[in-house]
Amino acid sequence: MGSTAVQPYNDYPLYVAGKPVETGAWLEVKHKYSQELYARVALADAKTLEQAIQAAAAAEAEMAALKPFQKQNILLHCVQRFKEIREELTTILIAEGGKPRKAAAAEVERLINTFQIAADAVTQMDQGRILPLAVTAAAADYQGMVKQMPIGAVSLISPFNFPLNLTAHKIAPAIAAGCPFVLKPASLTPISALKIAEILAETDLPKNAFSVLPCPRDLADVLVTDDRFKLLSFTGSDVVGWDMKARAGRKKVTLELGGNAAVMIEPDTEITEALINRLIAGAYGHAGQVCISVQRILVHQDIYKDVRDKLVQQVKNLKAADPDLESTLAGPMIKATEAQRLQRWLDSAVAQGTRVLAGGELNGVMFEPTLLENVDRQLEIYRDEVFGPVAILEAYADFKSGIASINNSRFGLQAGVYTQNLQNMLYAWDHLQVGGVIINDIPSFRVDNMPYGGVKDSGLGREGIQSAIRDMQEERMLVIKT
Repeated sequence: MGSTAVQPYNDYPLYVAGKPVETGAWLEVKHKYSQELYARVALADAKTLEQAIQAAAAAEAEMAALKPFQKQNILLHCVQRFKEIREELTTILIAEGGKPRKAAAAEVERLINTFQIAADAVTQMDQGRILPLAVTAAAADYQGMVKQMPIGAVSLISPFNFPLNLTAHKIAPAIAAGCPFVLKPASLTPISALKIAEILAETDLPKNAFSVLPCPRDLADVLVTDDRFKLLSFTGSDVVGWDMKARAGRKKVTLELGGNAAVMIEPDTEITEALINRLIAGAYGHAGQVCISVQRILVHQDIYKDVRDKLVQQVKNLKAADPDLESTLAGPMIKATEAQRLQRWLDSAVAQGTRVLAGGELNGVMFEPTLLENVDRQLEIYRDEVFGPVAILEAYADFKSGIASINNSRFGLQAGVYTQNLQNMLYAWDHLQVGGVIINDIPSFRVDNMPYGGVKDSGLGREGIQSAIRDMQEERMLVIKT
């Protein structure tokens, strides 16, 4: 597959009740580019999961009692240590996730930023409010106060595509909110979460308060169904996520489930090389394995040919390559079965009239960046989440019909709109059925403090530190009769 050198593999313990444990059972993690064995991680069994859940439930009071300065110190320790092992974390992301080097380094920076934002949020959180109760004569002698309380033990399930930062978006808010947690990392990329756990074990976090447990999906079902958890936070596929919500019982559920994000380009936009490169980065970065990857590119008919020609020229020069290289934008897909699934979707689309403008070749896990047009909207490759290096071009006639085309989807995570017209910006904000509207940039834009999440099949609730903290807390009322 390439010349990437793979060192002899390492073994990583899991963490149960804050302690490293080797269970004797191992999950093998492949280097996603070379496909050679990269590492083994300890695998949890049902007994280990039960120990972790019992520990989290028992730690609720101690976690809730942590003072803001204590939680901030824990988070800041993590910030410092992540900085110290920045290169190690980058190397792990390249190996276990197949993430191109620049993207891997950027994700490590986002990990650091996410914990820093959480540390800042601890001292800025809304601790409560005075609630006037004397709104009727009968309540004239009553005063009310409301404070925010940790919801209790939470279960967290993180995805493979951002194994550091999307894990951080679950762990850091849990610490800030004062909630003990059990986290299951993706089985394809578990090492990143275990490195976070290794750093957490150095802190003054109550030792029973956290567990990070690689485990088979069937055993992890207890994280969904067990009522000792007060909240389930899941990031992954829409089919799995909505099934989890249906079986979660009484607990609160937050879901971040991806989509088939669209960007729309109006004729008042200057079609620069920077814009074309931005579209390409959004569509093919990390082989398109991003929830807000650019999947649909809608271009006004007046400028369609110009945009298409420039995109085709650039995409034809773009090749899937070794993720360890600084120049690589698109590396391997996460596993061969995913690449083969995408090939089936593409073959089916071509058989029904889709035109391949560039790319379309598959070699093992390396799927060449692909640009399509004339795609039937009923096809899987259009209506579902591609989660691979494929983008679809289509023309539209006027602004409102373009907005309607974006909304013609069961997903609604984020959308991008390029326009210089203020009225169009406001119309997009009012009418796009998505969680986030990004003006004059691609839908792949995200900053770690912004509320992030979707509507329709794209999910329920919002991530982003402040939003996640609020989800992990509940209001407690105090009423005093004077």
